[in-house]
Amino acid sequence: MSMMDSPDAWDVLAQAGELARRGEAFALATVVWRQGPSSGKQGCRAIITAEGELRGWIGGACAEPAVIREARQALVEGTPRLLLLGSPEQFGAAVPEGMTVVPISCQSEGALEVYIEPVQPVPHLVVVGRSPMAHTLVELAGSLGWHARLVEHTELDAVTERSFVVVATQGHHDEESVERALAARPAYVGLVGSRRRGASVLGYLADRGVAADELDRVQVPAGLDLGHVSHREIAVAILAELVRIRAARGVPPGPAGAAVPDPAETVDPVCGMTVEIDDPVAFEGHEYSFCCAGCRAAFLRDPGAYAKKESRC
Repeated sequence: MSMMDSPDAWDVLAQAGELARRGEAFALATVVWRQGPSSGKQGCRAIITAEGELRGWIGGACAEPAVIREARQALVEGTPRLLLLGSPEQFGAAVPEGMTVVPISCQSEGALEVYIEPVQPVPHLVVVGRSPMAHTLVELAGSLGWHARLVEHTELDAVTERSFVVVATQGHHDEESVERALAARPAYVGLVGSRRRGASVLGYLADRGVAADELDRVQVPAGLDLGHVSHREIAVAILAELVRIRAARGVPPGPAGAAVPDPAETVDPVCGMTVEIDDPVAFEGHEYSFCCAGCRAAFLRDPGAYAKKESRC
């Protein structure tokens, strides 16, 4: 099956474009080879979000959990990976170097080869002000491929929780700019200016009722401390700080900075596949979860035959 024969795959690509425009991290999974009988077809695609939501079609109930798990790990590491999903006995020593074999042997002897590509959002930088330093900062960020904009203090509507905001208004509307930026709860708010000026701005906002924990999020002065430097070097110092913050955080946080916990996992005692712990079956003091109804039924018919295989719960 080619991409031209798979309209759903085009829908997935359209959704991927929309996620990229919104600045959200995701992984794109594509079936590049299949061995029947497998419900996944060549050209099938799916998006896996940082939260573990799968949109699209890769394969059945056995394939999806493995693809989601590997996609989330690819997002954390920032590197693509090529998966071979099936029984290890199907491939033996014939597995090409660089591929990862993931066991998904349940009711079918089918196999899939899936390419997973993590897509990290382009950083969004909003610089408030029209100073030479502000222009330089936008130019430098653009050279790194960042989405950088120079705006007035009244143009902060496009700021999101993934934006970096640098206020460089140099005494003109500093307070209003910082307050507007904080209201959008961006990933970073920095104020260009002296510590004395910063204390004055934050003190004014405190008197206006802005919460202390919000004001603590403002970096004053913005950028790494390089001492007395030129406006171009100040721009370099600010961008260096933003690069360091982004690298430390990895995948950008979700709404309100909420961390998404990884699901609890165990090993299906019947097929050996790693699965999420869901509706477990208790046997001799242990609990067992399964990738599908077939494995669950096989275990219930003769739990003693499989329980001793389970060693990685």
